[in-house]
Amino acid sequence: MNLPLNSKSLVIAAAVTAMLSGCRSADLTVAQGTGPDPVLPEPDPSLVPVVNVAPAVGWVPGVTPTAAQGLTVNAFASGLDHPRWLYVLPNGDVLVAETNAPPSENGGGLRNWIMGRVMERAGAAVPSANQITLLRDADGDGMAETRYPFLQNLNSPFGMVLLGEDLYVANTDALVRFPYEEGVNRISDPGEKIVDLPAGPINHHWTKNVVASPDGERLYVTVGSNSNIAENGIENEEGRAAIWEVDPATGRAEIFASGLRNPNGLDWHPETGTLWTAVNERDELGNDLVPDYMTTVERGDFYGWPWSYYGQHIDERVTAPAPERVDSVKVPAYALGPHTGSLGLAFYTEGSLLQRYQGGAFVGQHGSWNRNPPSGYKVIFVPFQNGQPAGLPIDVLTDFVNSSGDAQGRPVGVVVDSQGDLLVADDVGNTVWRVSGAPR
Repeated sequence: MNLPLNSKSLVIAAAVTAMLSGCRSADLTVAQGTGPDPVLPEPDPSLVPVVNVAPAVGWVPGVTPTAAQGLTVNAFASGLDHPRWLYVLPNGDVLVAETNAPPSENGGGLRNWIMGRVMERAGAAVPSANQITLLRDADGDGMAETRYPFLQNLNSPFGMVLLGEDLYVANTDALVRFPYEEGVNRISDPGEKIVDLPAGPINHHWTKNVVASPDGERLYVTVGSNSNIAENGIENEEGRAAIWEVDPATGRAEIFASGLRNPNGLDWHPETGTLWTAVNERDELGNDLVPDYMTTVERGDFYGWPWSYYGQHIDERVTAPAPERVDSVKVPAYALGPHTGSLGLAFYTEGSLLQRYQGGAFVGQHGSWNRNPPSGYKVIFVPFQNGQPAGLPIDVLTDFVNSSGDAQGRPVGVVVDSQGDLLVADDVGNTVWRVSGAPR
């Protein structure tokens, strides 16, 4: 589209106005789309999708998110550069990936241009710092008094995991290994590539997470889809919408589970030893579809993307030929609400938090763009019983959106630190929040 600047601006303004003014309100509550048996209404696609983003404004000094009753919250570290993901080293040092999407080719056309501007409004279009920063709370007061540029010149890094004396980092295009010594403030080694991961030129879902198996023999890496529903061509989805299993000794990789539109959070259940993931589901089927979810993943599992959702619910918009395995698609274990942007996932075993949080999972919900009213923008806790989610979630950290509808922050990664406190990465507020049962 080669319009003169003024003409283009008028077209864009008119289109944005149409998209925003056409936002119908949801018929269901978020709670109805949450839990082991969510309500799944009839699809409600529209030519102009619902666009409802909380504009990113950041935090006013002295203002914090609100913690649940019995909990306290403080800034563990602030003034960061788009912190997305967290990892706690054995000595208590905290690694934070300051990162964002790499340059990509998301396709032309007015709609894609508008969506790019919407992401800017949400605070999601800043350049990637491409680094991992080390935060150290040496005096144990719940605030990191020192920070170091731990790893630099990375390529949109996200997941991190330490295995023995090797630190693995999931860049957007490769899993890389670095030598690590306890207590070091910086790694200057260039690292060693273990395996390439699907990336550009489109690279729609760019984040890659990584965890190690409990025995340290395998690594598991998340790879999101290259589109919403394979509209960029099924050939561009090779190896995507999946969790990979990687042998760190040889670099050999294979698909462990698939049909997962955009898996991010990964953690092992502390009692059953099963692998769980948090997954972002598809958009543009209406305010109340499709719920994001958390679920177990075992070898060979298939969760339906892009052809179906929540089992045998067929997405009629998908034109790619359906494989036979759609007949045996697995149903997710627990819905996390429609369009909540559920990313972070961390099980809790012991520490300063109240007894009610023992054994369950914290989930960081980054927030919606395709729902009116908005959903997500908070950290929740999902209770577990006998190895499975039990009951509705509990709000743990809220008020990321203020009374004016602006996003002061957006929670992403969650992790439990060496003291048993919950740390939350906030990529709009540029802060890592610490949630504790009591002040130290």
